[in-house]
Amino acid sequence: MEKSRRDFLTLGATTALAAMTSEVSAQETKTSAGSALAVPADQRLRLVTYSVRADGPPMIGVVKANGRIVDITGAAGGAKSMVALIEAGPAALAEVRKLVAAAKDDGPLVSTVKLLAPIPEIRRNIYAVGWNYVAHFEEAKELRAPGVELPEHPVFFTKAVHSLNGPFDPIPYDPSVSVMIDWECELAVIIGKKGRNITEANALDHVFGYTVINDTTARDLQQKKQGGQWFKGKSLDGHGPMGPWIVPASDIDPGNVHLLLRVNGVVKQDATTKQMYFKVPRIIAELSQGLTLEPGDIIATGTPPGIGYARKPPEFLKPGDVMESEIVEIGMIRNVIGSA
Repeated sequence: MEKSRRDFLTLGATTALAAMTSEVSAQETKTSAGSALAVPADQRLRLVTYSVRADGPPMIGVVKANGRIVDITGAAGGAKSMVALIEAGPAALAEVRKLVAAAKDDGPLVSTVKLLAPIPEIRRNIYAVGWNYVAHFEEAKELRAPGVELPEHPVFFTKAVHSLNGPFDPIPYDPSVSVMIDWECELAVIIGKKGRNITEANALDHVFGYTVINDTTARDLQQKKQGGQWFKGKSLDGHGPMGPWIVPASDIDPGNVHLLLRVNGVVKQDATTKQMYFKVPRIIAELSQGLTLEPGDIIATGTPPGIGYARKPPEFLKPGDVMESEIVEIGMIRNVIGSA
């Protein structure tokens, strides 16, 4: 990181945090404006994994702007899963677009099916980035050891495979494990093409699409146990809800999407990816140095300010709370805090 850029971002962090805190406080009386299953009326392709019955087999489809699903299971390059569709490459995605354009408008409504995580069974841990918004770094300074400065490179960690959860499934809550469950709304990158030592200039060529993820975190485990490392506190089962669908890379500008996080209808996080410290190409380039990325890999790109742990007094999720994680240009996931 060039020193001039670091200095600029550091100097602006306090101002940005104060402005954002004021903005969020002003919005904390507002509630969710619509259904979590609302589909924006635009032409973006929305790829889902779903079941027509709660116990039915997973299928892949496209949600149209009117809420109808076009079943594409086995139709595009023979792909019967989201990972298979990703691995089939750009030609299969182009075929999907043609199928959707020609499809009859008689598929099930998205509100009548069970939406799964877009990639319901992941083969590797979820990659994640810490401290990727300057204002978030500043708000959490009292939670870190003294003298920790803005990083020169992205700070990577992973969330275990079983942390993955569906877009509308409950978040497990076990007070014998943790009573400090926190929220972190994030943009997730879905890798589309295998690569190692990917250059920043070519990084976006390796992206299949984007979705919403919440890096739900057990702060007591993260901060006070296991030596202060992040893996366990980030990896409890079901603490990574994702969805509701994937929007292909060609349909989204990852550098300018709007993130919102609500708890019980109250806005807690409100930011855009313009405020990211490390942009998506830089994240992919640095993560792939000496480390092979595979189709279907997931990268959570960091959370903006507004986390519960940094509030005064701190706020944490409890059973019955409703957590809504939204990226306006993609969609919203809605998870109730459940029980063990």
